[in-house]
Amino acid sequence: MGGSRAIPVSDNRWAAAWRIARRDLSGRFRGLRLLLVCLFLGTGALAAIGTLTHTIESQLAERGREFLGGDIQIALWQRAPSSTEMATLERLGTVSTGIRMQAMARTDSSAAPIELKAVDVHWPLYGTATLANGRAIGAPSAGKAWVAQGAADRLSLKPGDRFSVGTQTLTVGGILGEEPDKLGEGFQLGPTVIVNADLPARAGLTAPGAMYRTKTNIALPAASSPQQTSDALKTQFPDAGFDIKTRDNGAPGTDRFVGRMGEFLTLVGLAALVIAGIGIGGGVSSYLDARRQSIATLKILGATSGDIARVYALEIGIAALVGSAAGIIAGVAVTPLLAHALQGLLPVGTGIAFAPAPLLLALAYGLLVALVFAAPPLMRARHFPAMALMRARVAPLTRDKAIWLPVSGGLLAIAALAMLTARQPWLTAGFIGGAAAALALLAMLGWAIRKAATRVPRPRSPIGRAALANLHRPGAATGTLVTALGFGLAAFVLLASVQTSIDGTIASRVPTQAPDYFVLDLPQAKAEAFTKLVKRVAPNSEIRTVPAMRGAILAYGPKDAQTRVASLGDNLPEGAWALRGERGLTYADEVPPGNTVTDGTWWGRMYQGPPEVSVDEDLAKAIGLKVGDYLTIGVLGVERQARVASLRRIDWQSMGFNYVLVFSPNTLRDVPHNLAATIRLPGEADKRALLAELVRTFPSSSVIETGPVLAQARTLLSQVGVATLAAASVAVLAGLAVLLGAIAAARAQRTYDTVIMRVLGASRLQVLAMILAEYAVLAAILAFVALGLGLIVGWLVVTKLFEFEWVPDWTAVFGVLGAGLALVVAFALASALPLLRAKPARALRTL
Repeated sequence: MGGSRAIPVSDNRWAAAWRIARRDLSGRFRGLRLLLVCLFLGTGALAAIGTLTHTIESQLAERGREFLGGDIQIALWQRAPSSTEMATLERLGTVSTGIRMQAMARTDSSAAPIELKAVDVHWPLYGTATLANGRAIGAPSAGKAWVAQGAADRLSLKPGDRFSVGTQTLTVGGILGEEPDKLGEGFQLGPTVIVNADLPARAGLTAPGAMYRTKTNIALPAASSPQQTSDALKTQFPDAGFDIKTRDNGAPGTDRFVGRMGEFLTLVGLAALVIAGIGIGGGVSSYLDARRQSIATLKILGATSGDIARVYALEIGIAALVGSAAGIIAGVAVTPLLAHALQGLLPVGTGIAFAPAPLLLALAYGLLVALVFAAPPLMRARHFPAMALMRARVAPLTRDKAIWLPVSGGLLAIAALAMLTARQPWLTAGFIGGAAAALALLAMLGWAIRKAATRVPRPRSPIGRAALANLHRPGAATGTLVTALGFGLAAFVLLASVQTSIDGTIASRVPTQAPDYFVLDLPQAKAEAFTKLVKRVAPNSEIRTVPAMRGAILAYGPKDAQTRVASLGDNLPEGAWALRGERGLTYADEVPPGNTVTDGTWWGRMYQGPPEVSVDEDLAKAIGLKVGDYLTIGVLGVERQARVASLRRIDWQSMGFNYVLVFSPNTLRDVPHNLAATIRLPGEADKRALLAELVRTFPSSSVIETGPVLAQARTLLSQVGVATLAAASVAVLAGLAVLLGAIAAARAQRTYDTVIMRVLGASRLQVLAMILAEYAVLAAILAFVALGLGLIVGWLVVTKLFEFEWVPDWTAVFGVLGAGLALVVAFALASALPLLRAKPARALRTL
C-alpha cells in the first residue's frame, strides 16, 4: 500500500477509508476472488430457487379459479348432487356441472384409454378453452367431441373423423389446444376427450355401480368468500361426501409439491451458502494476512482500530455486494433452465421472470453470511498493535473477544429470516440446528486432531514427523481445513444419496413388472364372460377381479364415542390422508394378496356375523384406531357401520389392487357396484388382439394399459430428479470452491515452512510427500465424518421432506465419496507445485 497516508482526525474518516479501499480494489478484487465465487454460487442458487418457486406460486394464486374451473368446486363419486343440494348450490352463483371418468375410445382399427370429461353449456366458467387452431370453444354440441392431441395420435384421428365411446359414436370436432382447468384435474390415466354433459348417460357409462365423478363448479359473486362458502356447505351437508376445493387451493397436489420442493431447494441454497461461508472466512483471512504489513504500516502512521475496520469492511462489503449481485443476475438468468426441466409438470413459463421479494431475500442471506464469516478475521486484525501484526506469520494473532457481537447478530438474523419465510418452520429450525451442530462437530474434530497430533508418538520418517507437525504447529490451518473438507465431502455424499434414492424410488414405486391391463367398470353379470374371453385369447394369463366402489369415512373410534370427521375440519391427524374425501372400497372373503394381518383376526369365508372391516395399520396408527373400535362410512349417501376386526400391512409396491379398507362381504354386497380386474399376460400373448376384443365386447368398461401410465410416472419423477440435481449441484460447486480456497489459503500459510525446509536441504519430492501425507491423514479421518453427516441429512430429506423411500445406491455413494477424496488429494498436489518453485531468498524477504 505504497503512498498511503495517515488518516487525519479532521478528515471524514469514511471518505478517507474509501480512498484507501478503492486503491486496494483497483486490482479487480485480487485476493477476494474466493469470497466472490462463494457468494456468487450461494446467492445464485437462492435467487434461482426463489424466483422459480415465486413464479409458480404466483401462477397458482392468480389463476387459481381458472385452474380449478370455478371459485369453488364440489366433487362427488358415483352420483350427482341431489335436488336439494343442487338448489342450494344454484343459489350461490353460476353453476357448471359435469362428469369425469375413465373410458375407452375406439375406432375400427385401434382403441385407447381416455379421460372422459363431460361439460355443460357454462363451461369454462373462467379462462378460455381453445382448439389447436386458436379458435375459442365451449361445450361441444351433441355427437361431437374435442379430442386431445395424445388421443388423436393414438387413434389416428383428425377433425371430421368418427370414433366410439361406450355405445355412442362421435365426430371429432377439433383437436384441443388450451384447456384452462387441466391442472386442477390432477393425474390422468389417458388423454382428455371433452364431450357434452349428457353423453356418459346416453353411452351407458353411468349405470348403477359405474365408477365416475361429478364435478360442480360455482362462480361466486365478487363479495362472496370461497372459504366461508365451503365451511357453510360442510356444515349444512356434513355427511354428503362433498369433496370441496376453493380457488385458493385449485391444484392442491401441485401446490403441496411446489411447497415441498421449494422448501428443499431453499435449504439446499442455504447449505450452499453455509459451505460458501467457510470459504468466505478462509478467503478473508488469507486476504488480510497478505495485507498484514499494510495494516501495521497504517497503524504506525496513526490509523486507529476503527479506521482499519472501516477500510477493510468497505473492501469486503463491496466485494460481497458485487458477488451477491452477480449471483442474483445469474440466478434469474438460469431460472428458465430449471423451468424447462419442469415443463409440463408445473405451471411455469420458460421466459426470464423477475420477482423482487426472493431476490432481496437471497441478497440479504448473502450479505449476512459474508458478515458472519468475514467478521472474525477482520476483528482480529483491527485490535492488535503494529508489532503483533508484523509477527503474525510466526506468532499468530489470538482471538478477539468482541467477535461474538457481529457473529451472533448475523446468525440470529439468518435464523429469523429463514424461520419467517419458511413453509415448514420446524423443518427449517431443524436444518439450522443441524448446520450449527455440524459446524460445531467439525470445529471440535479439528481441535481434537490438533491435540492428538501433539500426543501421538513421532514417526521415524522425517517426512512423517514433518507432516504430523504441520497438523498442530502455530498458525496451522487444520481447523479451517477440517471444516471446509468435512462440509465439502458431506455435500458430495448428500447429493449422491438423495439423487440415487429418488432414482431408487422411481424403480420401486414405478415397477417394471406390473399387470399388463387394469379393467374398470366390469359389470358383475359379465365377469364369467370376461374370464372366458381373456383365457381364449391368452390361455396362460393371470386374472384377478375385486368388487370396486367409492365411499367416505364419516366417523371412527369406540362405538359410543366416535369422532366425526366433519368436526375435524382441516385439522386432520398427520398421515390421515384417507379421511379426505371418498376412497376406494372393496370386500373380500380372504386376506388380499400382498397384505399381512398384523393385529386381530380375519372373518373367513361365508361369514354372516355383524359387519366387520380390516384397516391399513398406518391409517389406524394415525387416527388412533384399535381392533374392536368402529368405523362409519358413507356410500351413495347411506351410512354404514362396521367393527374393526383386524389391521393389515399393505405392500403398496405390488401395483395390484390395494385398499385401505376391506370389508366383510355382508357389509357392502348389496351396494350397486361393478368389478375391477387386473390381467397379467404371458410373454407370448398378443396384447393388441386382446385389447381389441375387450373393447369390442365390453364397451362400457375401461381397459388401461399400464405401460404408457408407468412411462408417464417415470417421466414426472425423472423431471423432479433433474431439477433436484441441478439445484443441489450448486452445493457441490460451493464445496469445490471452498476446498480450493482452503487448500490455497493453507498453501500461503506454509510457504515459510516449505522455504525453511528447502534451505535446510529437503528435496522437492520430500516436500511434496510431506504435504500429501498431511492431506491423506485429514481426508481419511474426514471421510467417515462426511459419510455420517451426508447420510443423516440425506435420510431426513428423502424420508421426511419428500416422503420417499430411503434406497440409496451405496456403490454410487461410496464412489462419489472416493471421487471427492481423490479431488482433495489432487487439489493438494496442485497447490504444492507453486511451493516447489518458490525461490527461498525472495520468499524470505516477504516475511
